[in-house]
Amino acid sequence: MARFIAGEDRRQSTLLPDCLDDYVAADNPVRLVDVFVDELDLATLGFARAVPEATGRPAYDPATLLKIYLYGYLNRVPSSRRLERETQRNIELMWLTGRLMPDFKTLADFRKNNGPAIQATCAQFVVLCRRLNQFSKAVVAIDGSKFKAVNNRDKNFTVAKVAARLAQVEASVARYLAALDRADRQPSDVAEARTTRLTEKITALREQMKDLQAMRQQVEEAPDQQVSLTDPDARSMATSGKGTGIVGYNVQAAVDAEHHLIVAHAVTNVGSDRAQLVPMGLLAQEATGCTTLTVLADRGYLNGDQVLACEGSGLLPCVPKTLTSGHAKLGLFTGQDFIYDAEKDHYTCPAGQHLTKGVARFDRRAEDDAMDHYRNPAACAGCPLKPRCTPAKTRRVKRWVHEGVLDAMQERLDRMPDAMLIRRQTVEHPFGTLKAWMGATHFLTRTLAKLRTEMSLQVLAYNMKRMIRIVGVGALISAIRA
Repeated sequence: MARFIAGEDRRQSTLLPDCLDDYVAADNPVRLVDVFVDELDLATLGFARAVPEATGRPAYDPATLLKIYLYGYLNRVPSSRRLERETQRNIELMWLTGRLMPDFKTLADFRKNNGPAIQATCAQFVVLCRRLNQFSKAVVAIDGSKFKAVNNRDKNFTVAKVAARLAQVEASVARYLAALDRADRQPSDVAEARTTRLTEKITALREQMKDLQAMRQQVEEAPDQQVSLTDPDARSMATSGKGTGIVGYNVQAAVDAEHHLIVAHAVTNVGSDRAQLVPMGLLAQEATGCTTLTVLADRGYLNGDQVLACEGSGLLPCVPKTLTSGHAKLGLFTGQDFIYDAEKDHYTCPAGQHLTKGVARFDRRAEDDAMDHYRNPAACAGCPLKPRCTPAKTRRVKRWVHEGVLDAMQERLDRMPDAMLIRRQTVEHPFGTLKAWMGATHFLTRTLAKLRTEMSLQVLAYNMKRMIRIVGVGALISAIRA
């Protein structure tokens, strides 16, 4: 035992106790948390009780509670109960709070009651990054990812789910009734006990059927025909896997392509990304301060109206077109094989013939006012390539009246051959990191308002770690104090 390094005797008293500050290194991230929160104007950001009352029992300083949460999210300890324990045993938290140990209810109420202020704090750190010229490239990538809610899948109901569960219950009742008939034909003590057990199961299933029928009516009356019992705002959403899905939220993020900082984020319970291009682009533009901002997104964001709305706003979207035609599978020419001439307003087909815009009685305006139809019946009649073009009498090519904005977007994409690779490398990694930090259950809180607060704390912790990696703790502290 004498050859091992020996520790100090736990019962040994010291004449001059160690200073708590000696246990926290100069480049410890906890010092950054302390300086960052101290430099914030909490009253302006909207924190409750930022100005103490003159009378009554003194409350905890909101700065202290914010520091605890920031430290917790930086170290993957988001639970208020776990944070309460950490304040009692963690030397860094003792240093940060001055040995204050608020209980978990105080911590939980602080996060619940200061949602908008915490979100504004997250935005303040993005302002700091902007001041340090971290967004000079003027390119962001946006994407959405599904995060699990507290709500279990069995506590989420849609019209299809209720119908499927009713069918399962009905099948179970029929199976038990058949088993009950067989038991009745076999008089014995065992058969009698089995009959009693089957009768109880049938009674329970019929009660369950009544509950499901009541739930079906509730689902049909809901605005989006969906009901979640645990978290009323959570929604069932499809994921990339075939036949899979989760009950949760769609988190949107805009990430800087140069330093991979999350410049803007949002939480919605709409599973589709099709209406998120402009909102996320404008949030990113405001956060970065760039008058002209290139926005990279995947095909899930392709929406002609959204791309059109970007015109004149300074947003330059780069979204690949979705090929929805089934002609390629049939071995027929697709729309890409027809070349449009904007000056002459006609298409040139693979046979070299020109397809012109149809007259009023042929252009189907009654079906869709936003589409023009191009055709050339005379050329199609004797065309040798017609078997490879269309089984109909005439090939029609539809063109959106604002197709020019999509053509301009495609030209931008052609000039950026690595755009989708950059998008994937930029925005998908932060989502993976956040999900790893949050664990298997992901969100801890319920309802959309509270989840936005929780995600703001996660994003703030992520950005802090990124900036520590880029410039270091000391440089960040100097920049904050400047």
